[in-house]
Parts: sequence; C-alpha cells; structure tokens
Amino acid sequence: MKKFSIMLMLFIIIALVFVLGFGYKTTPEPNNYYEVYLNDEALGTIKSEKELEDYIDANGAYYKRKFNVDKVYSPKGLQIRKLTTYDGKVESVKSIYKKISDKEKFTIKGYEFVIKRKADEKDTEAKEKLTVQTIYVLNKKVFKDAVETLIKTFVGSDKYQAYIDDTQVEIETTGENIENVYINEDITVKETKIPVDETIYTNAADLTHYLLYGKEQNGTEYVVKAGDTIENVAFNNKISPEEVLISNTNLTSTTNLLYPGQKLKIIETNPQISVVEESYVVEDMESQYTTEERYDNNVVIGQDKVIQEGVNGLERVSQKVKKVNGIINYVDPQGKTVIKEPVSKIIVKGNKYIPDVGSTTSWGWPTDSGWTLSSGYVWRTSPITGKRELHGGLDISGTGYGSNIYATNNGRVKEAGYHYSYGNHVIIDHNNGYLTLYAHMSKINVKVGQVVARGDVIGFVGMTGAATGPHVHYEIWKGCDYCRINPMSVY
Repeated sequence: MKKFSIMLMLFIIIALVFVLGFGYKTTPEPNNYYEVYLNDEALGTIKSEKELEDYIDANGAYYKRKFNVDKVYSPKGLQIRKLTTYDGKVESVKSIYKKISDKEKFTIKGYEFVIKRKADEKDTEAKEKLTVQTIYVLNKKVFKDAVETLIKTFVGSDKYQAYIDDTQVEIETTGENIENVYINEDITVKETKIPVDETIYTNAADLTHYLLYGKEQNGTEYVVKAGDTIENVAFNNKISPEEVLISNTNLTSTTNLLYPGQKLKIIETNPQISVVEESYVVEDMESQYTTEERYDNNVVIGQDKVIQEGVNGLERVSQKVKKVNGIINYVDPQGKTVIKEPVSKIIVKGNKYIPDVGSTTSWGWPTDSGWTLSSGYVWRTSPITGKRELHGGLDISGTGYGSNIYATNNGRVKEAGYHYSYGNHVIIDHNNGYLTLYAHMSKINVKVGQVVARGDVIGFVGMTGAATGPHVHYEIWKGCDYCRINPMSVY
C-alpha cells in the first residue's frame, strides 16, 4: 500500500510537470513605432522616422534644383512621437508622405529676416500700426549685399565708400562730409526652415529690386520727345526726378540732356527699409535781395519806377542735413557767414498807402537767406503717409526754427489758423488772380482781414501739422482756391 501511494504521488508530479511545462505560452515583445502628427492632427503610424525623412528628401529633387540646396525637410508643423505598442499595424511612408503633401509644403533651410519699422515713442497711434515684414534668404550674405547696394543707391557709391574707408576730404571752404549712415528699422535674423512656397531670395540683385521698388514694380518705358527734360518727364509720369536717376543709372544728374528717341525706365520707388544719411554740409548760397518800396504822392498810382536794381548777395552756410532714402528729412542750421552783402531793389510807387493788390511780375521770397529747398513741386512718396502724391508746393528749410516768414506779395489775409496737415498756416489773397499759402508755422503773426505788404513778417518757421522738421511749406494758387501751380514759375 505504501508503495502504491508513492507511485501515485510520482505520477501526479510528472503530470503537473507535463501540463505546466508544455502548456505555458511566453508574453509577446512590444513594437517601437512612430506616430506622425501634422499641426496636432494624427496622420498615422510608421516603422521608422528616418525612413520618412529620407523619403521626403528623395522626393524633393525639384526644390533642390530650384533653390540649389542639398536637402528638403518636413513642414514646420510636423511632429513624430515614439510609440510603444503591441499592435503591429503600420502605414507605408509613401502613404504618410502623400497625406503631408496634400496639407502642407515641405521646407528648406535658410534665414528669416524680420524688419520692424520704428515709431515715435510719443505717437501711440503709429506704435499700434508698426509695419512688420519677413524676408527669406538662403544665405545671410544675400541680404547683406542687397542692403549695401540699396545704401549706395541712395547715398552714392563713391560717397559711401569714402565714408566706410574714412577717406572723406576734410572741408576747408565748402563741401560735404557724411557723419553717419544707418538703417532706421529694427532687423532681426534667425536660421529656420522655410516653406518652399514662400518668396525665397537666392541672389542679391532680386532682393535689391524688392527693397527698392516693392512687389510687382517693373514699371513702364518712356520714349523721350523733343524738348523733354528729366524734370518734366518725371512730373508728367508722377515720379520725382531722383526716381528717374535711380532707375536709369546711365543718367548722373537731373541736368543731364535728353535726346529724342532715348528710352527711359519709369518706376515708382517704394523702399522697404529706410536708409538714413546724416551729413555736415558747407556751401555758398546766394542771399536774395529784398525789394524796398517807396511811396511818392506826386507819382500817379500804377506808374512804378525802379530807381535801383537789386543784386543778390553771397553767404557761406553750414548745415547738418538728415536724408531718408535720398530725400531731405531735417535741416539743422549750424552757421552763416556773409561773403557779399545783397543790394536792395528800390521801387518808387505812386502812393503812400499799402495797396492790397499784389504785383503779378515781382515776387519776394518767404524766408531769410541760407535756405535749402528740401522738396520741390514734384511727384513723390510722402514721408508722412507713405503714399504717392503730388507735392503741391515748395518745402524751404535751413533758416532755423523760429526764423521769419515773409509775405511774398501785397494782399489781404484770407485765412490764419490751424489745419491738421498744414498746421499753423496763413493764406493771403493778392487780389490779382493769385493766392499764397504758408504752412507749418510755429506762430502766426497776422489776423484775417489784415492788409500786408511784400516783406511783412506774417509768421515764424516751425513744424506744426504734418512735418518732419522745421520748414515753411509755400504754395501759390492761380485762378481759384487750391489751384496749385509750381511756385518757381513766377520767379
């Protein structure tokens, strides 16, 4: 019996070993796969992250040729997350690639330049409207070379090189020295992956064209006619003479002669960055003679007689001049030395009272001597609004803040007050078919209805209204209110 029990126990043990040993199944190993997301949207699961990257690069041959690059990358919003799972289902990289390409563009490596225009700290509205734009290049040198070309366009290649090399000629009598050249915008740069459908600049010439003219600015062609000058070609095509020179590099000065049949490019500039040039300038300027009127009760009204002809004087004037993209933005007078005194013109008029009818043939100048014409009667891009406009008068700078503004002819004050654009301004009706306007005054010195004579002080130079620096904006109207003509046509 005891032997039987032992045998039974042994049989049970062998049976358990057989059941447990041969019936046991091992736990399967998990798979390491990769979940693909595009802008947080799940696209599917793949076996290999590198396999997808290689597939994207291998199918980017077109963009490699177009941009001359070695590698094409996934879109910016693509994320690949490692996934550990017992599920063995995966998609092919070809399938995932198609899903990606249907939704987003692939990328290449390059540089992102962000240009941010500065605003006046006091101008809250302007600060809210800061212009920000992004420029993509494959090589940082493309951007550097384009900006340098733009600077040379506005400053002048030789002048700028002399400034960079510190070889400017010292001013002994007259001349000009650049004190500073800089870009007024804040510019930042970072290396990034650029979507292939963005505008990507691969050479400096294309980027320079954009920085100078903006997008889609190829312009038109103008064929010169007999009698054309650079100034009238510019005016008739609503651009400035300086813009004609910029787009036609064979022309060196606005005084260059044109010939019939000559072809000129007509393109409006629209600079995307602001090239600031600060210079110290010393030049000899004519100081315009004044006209003295003497009244004689023995002479019949209207029978004026010149008893002394006027002769302009000469002054050596020193100024600090600030230009933005080649246009004078601010003039700060530094000094003035008289070389030759002017001789007044003396006219004897046939009555002692001041008539409110002005002459149609003899006009005075609205400022003291030492002035600079910072803008003429030309088409230009407004430094205030940035829009293309006809500048309907003369901007006369350089005599200094608070200096005198004179009536340029006899007449009666029609308007004296503040205007959102003209600032403190005066309008005089000369009762001879002409009116004159004087704007941006720091202070007005006359009242509406007052009769003024040529040479009377009607106000003082300022920068009220839409002005970037102290100057007087001077307009002449002929025939009706706001019927502007070129003021230089009467001088």
